[in-house]
Amino acid sequence: MGSHPHRMPTPTTPAGREALDALLRTPERSVVALDFDGTLAEIVPDPDQARAHPGAVPALSALAPRVGSVAVITGRPAGVAVRYGGFAGVPGLERLTVLGHYGAERWDAISGTVHAPAPHPGVAAVRAELPGFLDAIGAWQGTWIEEKGRAVAVHTRRAADPQAAFEALREPLAELAQRHGLIVEPGRAVLELRPPGMDKGVALAEYLAETGAGAVLYAGDDLGDLAAFSAVEKLRQNGLPGLLVCSGSAEVAELAERADLVLDGPPAVVTFLADLAAALS
Repeated sequence: MGSHPHRMPTPTTPAGREALDALLRTPERSVVALDFDGTLAEIVPDPDQARAHPGAVPALSALAPRVGSVAVITGRPAGVAVRYGGFAGVPGLERLTVLGHYGAERWDAISGTVHAPAPHPGVAAVRAELPGFLDAIGAWQGTWIEEKGRAVAVHTRRAADPQAAFEALREPLAELAQRHGLIVEPGRAVLELRPPGMDKGVALAEYLAETGAGAVLYAGDDLGDLAAFSAVEKLRQNGLPGLLVCSGSAEVAELAERADLVLDGPPAVVTFLADLAAALS
């Protein structure tokens, strides 16, 4: 069991190789944590059309019974990720946890229910102001507002020049967010306004503490995943083996540079998870 199957990619860093060995050696104490969009699901122009890669659920249901736990950590509402992922009622995924809204919401397969605290009042205030705000600064053309319940996002992907629209909106939206006690989280052609203290790093660190993890694998693809990468890097300094996987290297160079293993998007991530399950069987 200690040997890697020949087709499993080898991490490029000593820390990554050490973490993969720890994961293969003590799988029952290991946590596999994964972002959803861009990692388990391909990025699509309309976020409502995103679905998990067809191989994701089979790979996860093969892997989950062989490791301590599997968690999906996403900026989406937990219930939406469960629906788009097809994670409910799957044999093998009885202990899956989905941490939605960067950890503010939690869905456990075992109960099939979402638990969440009350939303931040600033989100409702920003939601009410945004249409007029975008209109007043002349930024409404080609931008659109996505309702996320505990957060609200402004997308620029459909603007004539998505990057220029994104840059033009950064400062005004930061001021609007600050006025209501929120922060702005930039992503790929999207700026999300949400409460502070909610990020994937906090969510992941709390989950690892709760599960008493002896090793962790975290895979992500976007700026929002940098916080989780930082959390794992900090835990590694304290002796917890951690493997950082970047799904796709084109969009976010910083993530790819900090990763122990760069895989070519969701199909390669799914293959890696399936290979990991096979190595542990």
